[in-house]
Amino acid sequence: PLILLYRWLVFRVEFGAGLIKWRGDRCWRDLTCLYYHHETQPMPNPLSWFFHHLPKPLHRVEVLGNFFAQLVVPFFLFTPQPVASIAGVLIVLTQGWLVLSGNFSWLNFLTMTLAFSAFDDRTLSFFIRVGHPHLMSLPLWWQVAVVLVTLLVLVLSYRPVRNLISPHQLMNFSFDPFHLVNTYGAFGSITKERYEIVIEGNADPSGREDGWKEYEFKGKPGDPHKVPRQFAPYHLRLDWLMWFAAMESPFRHQWLIAFAVRLLEGDRPTLKLLHHSPFADHPPAIIRASLYRYRFSSWEQLRAGHMWWVRTYEGEYLPPLSLDAVGRPRRVRA
Repeated sequence: PLILLYRWLVFRVEFGAGLIKWRGDRCWRDLTCLYYHHETQPMPNPLSWFFHHLPKPLHRVEVLGNFFAQLVVPFFLFTPQPVASIAGVLIVLTQGWLVLSGNFSWLNFLTMTLAFSAFDDRTLSFFIRVGHPHLMSLPLWWQVAVVLVTLLVLVLSYRPVRNLISPHQLMNFSFDPFHLVNTYGAFGSITKERYEIVIEGNADPSGREDGWKEYEFKGKPGDPHKVPRQFAPYHLRLDWLMWFAAMESPFRHQWLIAFAVRLLEGDRPTLKLLHHSPFADHPPAIIRASLYRYRFSSWEQLRAGHMWWVRTYEGEYLPPLSLDAVGRPRRVRA
């Protein structure tokens, strides 16, 4: 029963993700979402540029393969062997494709690990050494505990199942206070344009235009000449939050203003979250944030100028800020 519960978890992860796509952005149904997604995902990796430039017919095949892996394959997790193992292998391969094409934190690796619950000993032997110890009957208390856990999961699965079949499906939601049996799904909507927040500091309190210097983040796009970095399965939470913040007003993300204050203070733990600070010896007098539109460069631009990104200034995101006498942020008038 415990193995089946693991498979039930994989089923909810995969089937929920497939349904939220089918019910979400129209580009999933017309098979065009991957025309944009490799470029606009939260944090591209070194291969995302190449995936983005694959022929569009192949992108459509990718979407079809994704629907097959998430809407059809999960049902075969509960079939006899070797069919269940084949379903597990297909899920692992699909998740491996996502690992190659982007930085999706720990999600893909965790899903692959759970998918191993579908493998029989013969399939597992391709990955690890499988022994065959002498089997002993389990103690009664263990059997009772397994039955109780199974019944608990079945009862708590009622509302997640209703959510899966509902046309108003919720994404990544928990229906019990202990978050034991949840519903999953990701990227039901796809952004078709990429916007990035570029944070700059200036040592001159007057804000001299040639004094602005950019802070460099560990993973998110910044310098157009730098290749996207690989960090998954490590989760760069700050970089992901910056991706979300770029879609909305800074006043909906108050943490960003607090982040700017920490940079003005030269807070060491905050600076460790960044790849590079241009103000290593002393904090800047002023901080500002600008919004840029980023797109992947063409083959010609990459060869000629070693540019991975092309960016266009869109406007001010956060006005120039400094700290007053008591350490509170205040707007600097140009």
